[in-house]
Amino acid sequence: MSAIAAVVLAAGAGTRMNSSKPKVLHEIGGRPMVSHLLDTVNQLGTERVVVVTAPNMDAVQRQVAPATIAIQHQAKGTGHAVLSSLDALDGFEGDVLVLFGDCPLIKLETLRAMVEKRREQSAAVAVLGFEPEDAAEYGRLVTNTAGELEAIVEFADADAKTRAIGICNSGVMVFDGSKLASLIGAITDNNSKGEFYLTDVVEIANSQGLTCTYVIGDELELLGINNRVQLSQAEQVVQSQWRQQVMEGGATLIDPASVWLSYDTKIGQDVVIEPNVFIGTNVIIRDNVRVKAHSHLEGTTIGERAQIGPFARLRPGANLASDVRVGNFVEIKKSMIETGAKISHLSYIGDAEIGSEANIGAGTITCNYDGFDKFATKIGAGSFIGSNTALVAPVTVGEGAIVGAGSTITRNVEADALAIERGDENQKPGWAERFRSLKKKIRK
Repeated sequence: MSAIAAVVLAAGAGTRMNSSKPKVLHEIGGRPMVSHLLDTVNQLGTERVVVVTAPNMDAVQRQVAPATIAIQHQAKGTGHAVLSSLDALDGFEGDVLVLFGDCPLIKLETLRAMVEKRREQSAAVAVLGFEPEDAAEYGRLVTNTAGELEAIVEFADADAKTRAIGICNSGVMVFDGSKLASLIGAITDNNSKGEFYLTDVVEIANSQGLTCTYVIGDELELLGINNRVQLSQAEQVVQSQWRQQVMEGGATLIDPASVWLSYDTKIGQDVVIEPNVFIGTNVIIRDNVRVKAHSHLEGTTIGERAQIGPFARLRPGANLASDVRVGNFVEIKKSMIETGAKISHLSYIGDAEIGSEANIGAGTITCNYDGFDKFATKIGAGSFIGSNTALVAPVTVGEGAIVGAGSTITRNVEADALAIERGDENQKPGWAERFRSLKKKIRK
């Protein structure tokens, strides 16, 4: 599939999103919607990618790099947006796809089918249509008896016969690049909105004796996102697809609908994920891991046979080797947990190195931040940290050392040593009974 270019229209401000963020930067599965589309486009082997934005859309331009940027200085319709891209295409005469940055779910196979159909029929334009259960107010694709596309008619302009047509317009097109400039240049703004409609190119091409054709796509992949409700619908679509891929790849999702994945999630075989687990971006889960219910993972790698949760939180930089145990209400951030180490419950581990087979007792925290800077904690292999211990970084606990429960450790602990830091216990016999008696008299 050589000699293909893509023009992605991304100039919309997205006012219906009620957001200061440009529409195409709103995320699906942890990635801006326009990046989902560009990933698909790049898999097609495009030689050029041009993204059309409005002026001052610096955030969009940074996100889509290294694509070429074309500026649509006035919002005068889709035809005008494509016109704005022509200089960036610089006479490109291969196939030119025109796509929408707010339509991120389109499949690679669909784009290939469009290019192949246009080439097979030597068509000037191939349009992507779909057949929804409810055609609603979509534009209709009007075809002739030979199956060629004659026109795209907007719903408002359609008569009853045209409205009865079941094939609707998605807006996505592929052009013979040698004819693109002349077709776009022939569009006028002679309509009620005073805009240049890209859909007019079909009638223009037919009037010039050129052929137009169409391909049918899946309604779900053509979901356009104009508001937060549609954003949520797109999220549901991709999550369903990703869950299926994970299960087909050999992992068990006990309650698939309650497990949330990201676009780059990698999950091995014989992994079991219990209900209500959220997996953010940059997560790798190796084979035979069990992630228990209500856990939250992001930016982490989990080694083989590890067990996580329930109610665990692994934050960016948490790297777990094989056979690690992380229990309920444990939070780990930017730390290396070596093979077989156990952090079973109610602990915070940050900016730390935990050696193999170390055992971290309940209520242990690494005090890694002094309000200005972060410091590291190192706990040696085979060491044991008693419950309710505070490790004030920077600090190192040597291999095989034991730290007594309730200690606050501020100095390095030698290998195989016992470290205890506690205040003296002071008991007053009979005090509790005298206290209760006094309270009872006062209440009377």
